[in-house]
Amino acid sequence: MLYECPLPSPLGTLTLVADDAALVAVLWPDDRPGRVALPARTIATAHPLLIEARAQLDEYFAGTRTRFELPLAPRGTDFQRSVWRALDAIPFGETRSYAAIARAIGRPAAVRAVGAANGRNPISIVTPCHRVIGASGALTGFAGGLNAKRRLLALEGIEILTD
Repeated sequence: MLYECPLPSPLGTLTLVADDAALVAVLWPDDRPGRVALPARTIATAHPLLIEARAQLDEYFAGTRTRFELPLAPRGTDFQRSVWRALDAIPFGETRSYAAIARAIGRPAAVRAVGAANGRNPISIVTPCHRVIGASGALTGFAGGLNAKRRLLALEGIEILTD
């Protein structure tokens, strides 16, 4: 069974989704239908894991948290999960290119596939897909929109000068 609760944030109201053991998704206010395929969910604002996820995300937005300490259970293919694990390894305040992620997972020719997996990251912000930028240093697509990506990077002290 999956549970969800809203999280008002500086980027709009996010939807947090968890199962009994881990965070499964952080969804954007205008998330494209089907970007993250999840079965029906029950509203559960008192779910302990969702309460902890809300607290940690609030601390992140307040600038007092640089690392999340939550059990995660993203749903995806083996390849997607390998990309998402590589995203989890990008430190706060740093960025990586899609090519760097492809090299990190041992698939240097899979840059486009890495981009596709990045775009389907179900646990936005916590698994920091916003830290992936184009090889030129420009912002690239983002499920929450480029303005949200720019704001998340700025929160981490990263200013992007080109688009």
